[in-house]
Parts: sequence; structure tokens; C-alpha cells
Amino acid sequence: MAVLPDFLIKRVYKKGSLRQKEGVIEFDLKNVLGPGIISGLECIQINEHIFSKDVITFITGGMELLATKVDEMNPIHFRLNQEGTMRLLEDVKCLKTGLNKIILEIMNPEAGRLKITLTDNL
Repeated sequence: MAVLPDFLIKRVYKKGSLRQKEGVIEFDLKNVLGPGIISGLECIQINEHIFSKDVITFITGGMELLATKVDEMNPIHFRLNQEGTMRLLEDVKCLKTGLNKIILEIMNPEAGRLKITLTDNL
């Protein structure tokens, strides 16, 4: 199976959705590419702070999935046009006014470990 180029994968991120509220940081995703599988949510880095999988959740379809529970036996099936929210459950002030750098490290059964670098303004 062909692996999607990084510039296409970045289209899944909803620009302008980065926010911090009540001790959590959130941002939104929408699958505009086609059906995909996430077999691991390894970590998320925002600016200089790294969030480990034990503080990452993915909310979609009314369900909240802990990153520690996502693996090859329990993957996330991310369908076309499905939306979701990444929530980081750590009260850290790492967002800054202006441009913020976000790095997602996820696992995909076909592509292996993917490191996706994004930016968003706050």
C-alpha cells in the first residue's frame, strides 16, 4: 500500500483549532483523505513540551480513547470525513501567542511510525 506524503497528512489538522482551557490543551482533526488506521498515539510535542501517551486522549464519535489503550489490537479506524479532538490532560502553559509548533508521533500498520510536524497560530 502507498504511503501518503507528509503534506497530505497535514491536511487532516484543522487550522485555527489549537486552544487551552481549564488545564487541558486541545486541537481538532478531520479526515479529508480517506479511511485510515492509527495503531498508536506515541507522543505529542507542542513547542518545547512533550506530552507522553499517558496524558493524551482522542475524542471521536462521542467516545474518549486513552492513547495508552490504542495499539495494533485496538486501533482507531479514522473514516473519511470523521472528526476528532486530541486532548492533552496536563496543565502546562506551553502555548504562546503567535505561531506554535506541534509534532504528532503516531503509528500506522502500513507506514510504521509517522512524525507529523504542524504549525498553528494562537
